[in-house]
Amino acid sequence: MDSNLLYGEYKTKMQKIADVKYASAVLQWDQETYLPVKGNDFRGRQIATLSEMAHQQFTDEKMGDLLKELAAKDDLSDQQKKNILLSLDDYNKATKFSSHFVRRMSETTNKSFHAWIQSRKENSFAVFEQPLHDLIELKKQEADILGYEAHPYNALMNEFDKGLTVAVTDKVFSDLKPQLLALLEDIKNKPQADCSFLHQHFDKDQQWKLGIELLKRMHFDFEAGRQDISEHPFTINFNNADVRVTTRIDENDFGNMTWSCLHEGGHALYEQGLPGDEYGLPLGEYCSLSIHESQSRLWENNIGRAQPFWQHNFSLVQTFFPEQLGQISAAQFYKAINKVEPSLIRTEADELTYHFHVMIRYEIEKMLIEGSISTKDIPVYWNDHYQQYLGVTVPDDKRGCLQDVHWSHGSFGYFATYSLGSLYAAQLYAAILSENDSVEKEIAAGNTMPVLNWLQKNIYPFGRYFTSEELCRKATGETLNSTHFIQYATKKFNAAYNT
Repeated sequence: MDSNLLYGEYKTKMQKIADVKYASAVLQWDQETYLPVKGNDFRGRQIATLSEMAHQQFTDEKMGDLLKELAAKDDLSDQQKKNILLSLDDYNKATKFSSHFVRRMSETTNKSFHAWIQSRKENSFAVFEQPLHDLIELKKQEADILGYEAHPYNALMNEFDKGLTVAVTDKVFSDLKPQLLALLEDIKNKPQADCSFLHQHFDKDQQWKLGIELLKRMHFDFEAGRQDISEHPFTINFNNADVRVTTRIDENDFGNMTWSCLHEGGHALYEQGLPGDEYGLPLGEYCSLSIHESQSRLWENNIGRAQPFWQHNFSLVQTFFPEQLGQISAAQFYKAINKVEPSLIRTEADELTYHFHVMIRYEIEKMLIEGSISTKDIPVYWNDHYQQYLGVTVPDDKRGCLQDVHWSHGSFGYFATYSLGSLYAAQLYAAILSENDSVEKEIAAGNTMPVLNWLQKNIYPFGRYFTSEELCRKATGETLNSTHFIQYATKKFNAAYNT
C-alpha cells in the first residue's frame, strides 16, 4: 500500500486511542478536583475500563503489523519515521502486558490514591500502608515484565526519562551533594532573612485571584486551560488546547500557592506549546519528565524567585495584600523568598535543600523496588533520613511520608526527575541569557515573552523527537552539566546573603 495511505491509517488509529486515553484523563482530573467521595469506587471502574480499552486497541496485532510495515518504508519524512519508530518501541513494550494486568494496575492505583487521601485526613500512614504495598508489588512485576539490566528500578526510571538509570542518577547525586553541602555550610552562619511576614493570614480568595493573575503574566492561555484546587498541585492535559493546572492554598503561608502556580504554570506552558497537528502521536508528546520538570523549575525558580520578576510583580502582591505586605520592601521580600532553611515539605523547600528531599525519596524507591525495605519501613526510614540529611524532626505522617501524591499514582521512578529538571533548568536559562543579554531587563519591565519565545523555539516543538540529553545538546550546545546549576546557585545565594 502507498506509504501516505498507510501513514494516514496509522495516524487515525493512534488518534482514536488518544481519544480514549484522554477521556480517561478527564475522569482522573475530576477525581482529584470535584469527584464526590461516594463516587470513588465507580470512578475507579470507569478509569480501569478505559485504560484496558486503550491498551487493547494499541496492542492489537493489526496495529503491530501496520507499524512494522511502515518501519520498513524508506519514503517517509524524518518526522514520520520518528513517530513510527517511537510508536513501535511503545508497542513492543505494551504487548508485554496483558489487558488483565493493565486493568489490575489501574484499579490498584485508584484504591491507592483514595487511601492516600484518607490517610492524609487521618494523619496516619497505616491507612495507606497496605494499598501502597499492593501497588508496589505490581510495580515490581512491571519492572520484571519490562526487563532491565543491573537494577529493577532502571525499568521504571526509563519510563519517565529514556535511558535514565540508577548508575547515572547515583553519579549526578554524588557529584551534586558535596557542592550543595559546601554552599549550605557557607550560608548557615550568615545573618538569616526575616520571613515571618510570609506566614501571616492571607485570605484564600485573594490568594486565588493573585495566582490567576500570575499565570496570566506568564502567558498561560486561559482559553486553552483552567486552574482548580486539589490536594496536591498537578498539571494535566487532554490536548494542547485543553491544559489544566491545580494549586492548593494555605491561608497562613503565602508561598504555598504562589510557587505552586508558577511551577504548574511552567508545566502547562510546555503542554500548550506542543504541536497540535501531532495529536495522539509521539511527536505531540513531551520529551521526558526531566525536561518537563525543567520547565516548571525554570519558571518557579530561575524566573519566579529572581529579582527581575519581583521588581515588576511585587507591587501586584502588595495590591492584593496591603495590610500584610504594604510596609515590606521588594528587597526584603526577595531575601525572604530565597531564605535557605531545612524544612519538612518538599514543595516549599528552598532551591538548595530541595535536592535532599528528592534524594530521600529516590533512595526509598530504589530500596522498595529491589526489596531491601518494605512498605511498613517507610515512616522510620523517612524520619531518620530527614534528621540525617536536613536536621529536621518529622512531627507526623502528613508532613512526612504522606506529603506527596506520586506513590499513590504508582509513579515510581519519577522523583529523580525533579532534581534533574532543576539542573536542566539552570542550563537552559544560562543559554537564554547568553543569547539575549537583555532578557532580565525585559522581565523586570514585566515582559516574560523573550523567555517564552526561546522555549517555544528550542524546547516545545520537538515532542519526543529527541531524548533529554539530545534536546539539551541541541538547545545549549552540551549535554547535562550540573556546573550551570552550581554557578547559578552560588551567584544567587551569595548575593542574597551578601557574602
